[in-house]
Amino acid sequence: MKTSKRSLQERLDSDGILCAEGFLFEIERRGYMASGAFVPEVALENPEALRTLHKDFQHAGSDVVEAFTYNGHREKMRVIGKEHLLEALNKAALDIAREVAEDVPEGAEPNLFAGNISNTNIWHPGQKDTHREARKMFDEMCAWAVDAGVDYIIGETFYYAEEAFCALEAIQQSGLPAVITISPMGENKMRDGWDIVDTCAELEQRGALVTGMNCFRGPATMMPYIRDIRARLKGHVAALPVTFRTTNEHPTFFNLPDNNCCSCPSPHGRPFPTALEPMSVNRYEIRSFAEEAWKLGVRYLGVCCGAVPAYIREVAEAMGRTPPASNYREDISRQFMYGSHERLAKHNTDYGDRA
Repeated sequence: MKTSKRSLQERLDSDGILCAEGFLFEIERRGYMASGAFVPEVALENPEALRTLHKDFQHAGSDVVEAFTYNGHREKMRVIGKEHLLEALNKAALDIAREVAEDVPEGAEPNLFAGNISNTNIWHPGQKDTHREARKMFDEMCAWAVDAGVDYIIGETFYYAEEAFCALEAIQQSGLPAVITISPMGENKMRDGWDIVDTCAELEQRGALVTGMNCFRGPATMMPYIRDIRARLKGHVAALPVTFRTTNEHPTFFNLPDNNCCSCPSPHGRPFPTALEPMSVNRYEIRSFAEEAWKLGVRYLGVCCGAVPAYIREVAEAMGRTPPASNYREDISRQFMYGSHERLAKHNTDYGDRA
């Protein structure tokens, strides 16, 4: 018999939330999505691949199964000429997420099931028609999420403060709790001029249950803002970095240069989005970020673009947990060259010191 499911608020107030994101990059790397457009057609075309990724993140410790509807909005579907598939795509992604959230071992607490809306890429500060169009897109996606029975809705990756406020209003209209995360570009402010910390404070004031940052920035350039946001806000804060070594000179992964070679060999001439591998952080850097955020009192943690299950496991363990994936944590003591186990051949372990 499954245990009862606590609400988002209850979990935040007790042992926190780990939410795996980063579906776009990982599904693309697995060969089920085209980079560039980044539209989650996988929910319709290869649903088992999406289900498997959700299960892998769940196994690694994610408390949330977030429906993969990021970029699954009307404008993106128009870009690829498949607007007629919009509703079917959203409903398929929601159905898959709900199934996985409920599919937990006997006696375990079901995962939270989250809906998702995101940046529309049409929002323009001076053009009211884009605001109305964005709100329509948010409203219809929230309605599908409500019909599917989600526990809450995530609004993410907003680089205009006012678009984030609009998304929050749409979620509130649906009657569900809202988690809103922003993604400032390299100017280190929102594109409509709002200060980053002020934007999060305003979102909290307007009623977001959780607010903070996701995407665009790796641990090094997200953490300074997370410290300031946590110090300023009274409620719960979210922190979900990308897995790349962004710097003060290049605060986001969009213009991150590949300093490991003379020129980037990608056909589009830059590392983002398909040649970022040499700039990846390792799992221990993700763990260090999560440990600091946890000590600061950040209770909504995760990983965005570049996430893999091993990174999610590191965050889970930083939160003091032992998910099923922890059964397979590395044991270098048994590695043939670098180990210390008595059965290992000395000529190999000696060689390991100079290999």
